[in-house]
Amino acid sequence: MIDTFLFYLNLGCTHVLDVEGLDHFYFIVALSLPFAFSDWKKLLFWVTLFTLGHSFSLLGNYHAGFRFSSYWIELLIPITIALSCVPLLLGRLPKTGLFSAVITFVYGCIHGLGFGRYFSMMVEPENATMGLFSFALGVEIAQLLIVSIALFMNTGLLWVYPKGVAYWHRGVGIFIFLMAMYMILERI
Repeated sequence: MIDTFLFYLNLGCTHVLDVEGLDHFYFIVALSLPFAFSDWKKLLFWVTLFTLGHSFSLLGNYHAGFRFSSYWIELLIPITIALSCVPLLLGRLPKTGLFSAVITFVYGCIHGLGFGRYFSMMVEPENATMGLFSFALGVEIAQLLIVSIALFMNTGLLWVYPKGVAYWHRGVGIFIFLMAMYMILERI
């Protein structure tokens, strides 16, 4: 039981931090950068909402057989990343209303569908519930690591060069946006 838990926990962490698939990493960085340490509760809410969407689609794929065209899912993933860069490019905090919450949850669902087919093939039926839970926990832990690094970098930059934060956000936003556009072109 503990081996199963640790296996899927590690798989969840690796899924987010894998250098071969930086889409999840880029999304979380773009989501995190506009926030400061004083906003950590809001940011935790957004990241957890994304994880819930991700988990919902894995659960739906596994138990209800959600099936979508892998072509469209793989294309939608970098589109969600590009869209998440808009607040960085415009120099604004993302809106935090119901619409934004629904969008974040849907983005999580889209990202989860990208991994869902693989996850369904590898999880053993008797370990499905434990696997889904520990995988989601691993995803959340890895995302919180990325969020922490982003917040520390923001705080350090704000402390050293307060006027540079806007340039930092815009520069990282442009980089992630360009990477997302490259992924889109690669998948068309």
